[in-house]
Amino acid sequence: MALGKLEIVVNGQGLHEFTADVNRWLASQNVFGSGLCTLFIQHTSASLLIQENADPSARVDLENWLNRLVPESDPLYTHTLEGPDDMPAHIKASLTACSLGIPMQDGRLLLGTWQGIYLWEHRHHRGTRNVIVQV
Repeated sequence: MALGKLEIVVNGQGLHEFTADVNRWLASQNVFGSGLCTLFIQHTSASLLIQENADPSARVDLENWLNRLVPESDPLYTHTLEGPDDMPAHIKASLTACSLGIPMQDGRLLLGTWQGIYLWEHRHHRGTRNVIVQV
């Protein structure tokens, strides 16, 4: 078993691909077998997903759709101390995933041709997010 942490730098709201980071980490751990790679994000206002990595318009459309579904500054929100994007970010994270399981064979992720691993940042701020990796 290998266990580690990836620090993913985000420059604001949106989908940030980090497939290459996971692959580099796997190579650094000399993971050669088959099994399951589990990713878990340690935050409540961001999420993880596997999505199209060829056409950036798919990511833009996902972001626009989710922002329309969960708008900022809704008068129903009472959790507002951390800014107008915080409560919507929590709702978005609850509607998406905090972990992913990706099968592996011979030390390689079995992602499809057009699939990438993304951290979906739901807040506007820049910063670093932590993703735990376990094989």
